[in-house]
Amino acid sequence: MSLKRTPLFPMHQKYGGKLIDFGGWELSVQFAGIIKEHHMVRTKAGLFDVSHMGEIEVTGERAQDFVQYLVTNDAKKLNNYQVMYSLMCYEDGGIVDDLLVYKYDPTHFFLVVNAANVEKDFAWIKEHAFAGVEVKNVSDDYAQLALQGPKAQEILQKLTDTDLETIEFFWFNPDVKIAGVSCIVSRTGYTGEDGFEIYIKPEHAVHVWEEILKAGGEDVAPIGLGARDTLRFEAKLPLYGQEIDKDITPLEAGLGYFVKLKSEDDFIGKSALLKQKEEGLKRILVEFEMIGKGIPRHGYPVYKEGEEIGWVTSGAHSPTFDKSIGLALIKKEYSAEGMEIDIMIRNKPVKARVMKNSFYQKRTRNKK
Repeated sequence: MSLKRTPLFPMHQKYGGKLIDFGGWELSVQFAGIIKEHHMVRTKAGLFDVSHMGEIEVTGERAQDFVQYLVTNDAKKLNNYQVMYSLMCYEDGGIVDDLLVYKYDPTHFFLVVNAANVEKDFAWIKEHAFAGVEVKNVSDDYAQLALQGPKAQEILQKLTDTDLETIEFFWFNPDVKIAGVSCIVSRTGYTGEDGFEIYIKPEHAVHVWEEILKAGGEDVAPIGLGARDTLRFEAKLPLYGQEIDKDITPLEAGLGYFVKLKSEDDFIGKSALLKQKEEGLKRILVEFEMIGKGIPRHGYPVYKEGEEIGWVTSGAHSPTFDKSIGLALIKKEYSAEGMEIDIMIRNKPVKARVMKNSFYQKRTRNKK
């Protein structure tokens, strides 16, 4: 089967991207090198091709009621042109996907979902849609670029007359001209840094990409999937298939903040999540750092005194902290800060310590 390519594929070739199969897409894992790209985003700015992400439009008189039922977070609290992080759950509380919800107005929502889940998510949303609500998969209508890092605003401002200061964290402007091209621009991010997402017609993607690199000069560089993962991981941002999936609930993943359990409104999975909260969590996601030598990886078993108590969801040698850290889903009774646990690395137990608030402190803009 041939791999899918984004409208920016020529840029991956031009800038020397090392191409891999990423969920059926041919994308760059790195350009100049993962560590170098990681530090570039933390100190200056990085440009990402995220055109493989999915976009689903929900419109109609009852669009807001439907989105409120579909997702765990509170869509009714959104102002027009505000963005919200949320999850979609199955009836049993397991996670269909995590997503961004963009609200134009109560009759028009724009959902941004994970690339690997587009077809599954679209089918799920259509299956549960209310009468009079129209659901469209518009993924092919958009290319998406992300510009992330402390210099992102300064660079992008050179290409637009719109004052980017007016776009607050988790808000969007539906009509910004970037390098002469009409774009949707939001300010969310998946790196722990400030930055923007640019949604654009596919035919204009290469032009805007090149103009951003030109405007940024030495302060910006193309960034591949490798650094995208280390950046999101350091900022403790979840990845579908690792921290969250159909067998993990938002409460277990530490994402209860995004679940409207106190709302009077029903949503898919609410009763299961209420029950889980009332009964108490049996397992939770914890941060840890390695004491012994070794790099923890996704799927490695976690032990305590010879008993298997969970597994690593994500782990890496952190470029920012220069030490090996990880996230693990483990039995709650072993989750106290300072608790020593064993990570099985190549079938040998290696000591690690449970930590709290030890990951990268996000440098995103304050909300309104």
